[in-house]
Amino acid sequence: MEVEFISILSLGFVLGIKHAIEPDHVIAVSTIASRSKKLWHSTLSGVFWGIGHSATLVIFGIIVILIKGEIPDIWAMSLEFLVGIMLVYLGITSIFSFKNTNIHKQEHNGEVHKHIHTHKHTGEHLHKHQHTKFAYIKSMIIGFVHGLAGSATMILLTMSTVKSVWEGTIYILIFGVGTIIGMLFFTTILGIPFVLSAKKININKKLIQITGGISTVFGIYYMYNLGITEGLFYLWIQPYQ
Repeated sequence: MEVEFISILSLGFVLGIKHAIEPDHVIAVSTIASRSKKLWHSTLSGVFWGIGHSATLVIFGIIVILIKGEIPDIWAMSLEFLVGIMLVYLGITSIFSFKNTNIHKQEHNGEVHKHIHTHKHTGEHLHKHQHTKFAYIKSMIIGFVHGLAGSATMILLTMSTVKSVWEGTIYILIFGVGTIIGMLFFTTILGIPFVLSAKKININKKLIQITGGISTVFGIYYMYNLGITEGLFYLWIQPYQ
């Protein structure tokens, strides 16, 4: 393996770490990490996000490189717009996540413990588990959507730095590893205040709702910027003019 290519792979790894902490990525994952009651749950959320993100880049990246094509601007921007919709959805669900939640006190050996329970309208009583396999699947789906939105930029970057399909595949994989590691560390740090406030229900609730509010506002701004400032809405209606 050439020294030049090793240098390119090293750069890809660093760029992957940097890519993981872009604002839309951080805000999206924070809505899931904010529900963490244990730090390793928050860490795994970041790992699964990175896996979903990397899988998308590898699959679509290889396909586009093989056919030597490119993603049209309208498609690339529309996928980015999808990220904005997702951010708003994640934000709103976080804000209202406590709507059907009640706090129950139970006394054990003279100590009072608070537990969060969720009640369905059917009257069924379920204990609320914040981080089940479904939470990790959700995190992976978020990463998948971000991967779709970032495919165009990633492919352009890859095609400008490598000479063959196999080099491009390795580059994207290394980039993905960097992204996973970057998000792993960041979600671990991000989860600390939520884990520490897990037993302080009111504080925890406010932190989650603040996180949801940031995600909602940023998502709206993200869509406005793409639709109005960068002209996506015009591209949508142009074929009908």
